[in-house]
Amino acid sequence: MSPNQRLVSLDAFRGFIMLLMASSGFGLAQMAKANPESWWWQQIGYQVSHVEWVGCALWDLIQPAFMFMVGVAVPLSLLRRKQDGQGFFGRFAHALLRALVLILLGVLLSTKVGDPQTNWIFPNVLAQIGLGYVFLFVLASLGWEYCAAAVVILLVGDWYWFFQHPLPAAGFDFAAVGARPEDLMDGRFAQWSKHLNVAADFDRWLLNLFPRTEPFITNAGGYTTMNFVPALATMLMGAITGERLLRSPKTHGQKAAILLTAGIVCLLIGTVLDIVAVPMVKRIWTPSWGMFSGGWVFLMLSFFYWLVEVAGQRKIVFPLVVVGMNSLFIYVMHSLAAGWIRDAIKTHAGAGFFSGAWAPVIERCSVLAVLWLLCFWLYRQRAFLRV
Repeated sequence: MSPNQRLVSLDAFRGFIMLLMASSGFGLAQMAKANPESWWWQQIGYQVSHVEWVGCALWDLIQPAFMFMVGVAVPLSLLRRKQDGQGFFGRFAHALLRALVLILLGVLLSTKVGDPQTNWIFPNVLAQIGLGYVFLFVLASLGWEYCAAAVVILLVGDWYWFFQHPLPAAGFDFAAVGARPEDLMDGRFAQWSKHLNVAADFDRWLLNLFPRTEPFITNAGGYTTMNFVPALATMLMGAITGERLLRSPKTHGQKAAILLTAGIVCLLIGTVLDIVAVPMVKRIWTPSWGMFSGGWVFLMLSFFYWLVEVAGQRKIVFPLVVVGMNSLFIYVMHSLAAGWIRDAIKTHAGAGFFSGAWAPVIERCSVLAVLWLLCFWLYRQRAFLRV
């Protein structure tokens, strides 16, 4: 595979993930809340919502899929820059600049309009990618063997960092750290409790070094800055896939089969780890979550790879490719302008447009349609937002 040749299946997969993100769940979670007696609606609502702590839903797979694909693209980018004559330090400077831009963009998107000052917090997916990007670049430059070793070291090291953290003592003031006594998990998994883990304590030190209107206590969802360390393992899994598999001379059918096999193996490893070693928690990116979510990413990528590269169904995935080639644009536009687009549609289509039992679905799908049309227009202009 040439470094200048785009992998349509990867663009389609990326577009699928970004459309999921930009859909805001298609309003299905709101429909589930409006129909609490319906078992079917509750199952659908679960899949388009983030799991509160332990477990996995479709919605939780958006971030690991996006980060995995960042890793896939890095070896191809490195090879292309080498062939263009760019030296190591030039590539390193570009990686460093990209990392800084992503971190600052993540902070920007985490700061709400009307906030008195910058909200220095780093759980946003762009900030998480930025924090790990230079390490990803260096390891990918060294080769896939270093990436594979780093995956093991990062996941084992993350497990030990949490495991050695002391548990709350008798009389512990849970409210002081934004937690409740019921947040403390039972038994050997207690060190991975919401707001009571080592990464949450680290943030109570780190984030208070930045200027704030009031002291940082906890992230309401339990997300932490140091998630980027085990999440870097997910990006490295992508880098290994891009370097050792997608660029290899194997046939498309063999590659699809290997992706499928890797997905099944990772799912099994993640499940076993969840049972015997560490709970599966996306919000602190536990090792079991990293392997389990990585397994699902491999399976989804294997499907898109088979559909496009083996079955040759490129026309079917074209609407996804349009978005996949401008993933950063749709992410930023959804974060900054989704509310404005919704209000504009309501103004021009009339207040009754978003009424009725299916109003949440109509609203989210209308906003998604506008975002897709913007991506399509940019695609026609051959304009792509990149960092």
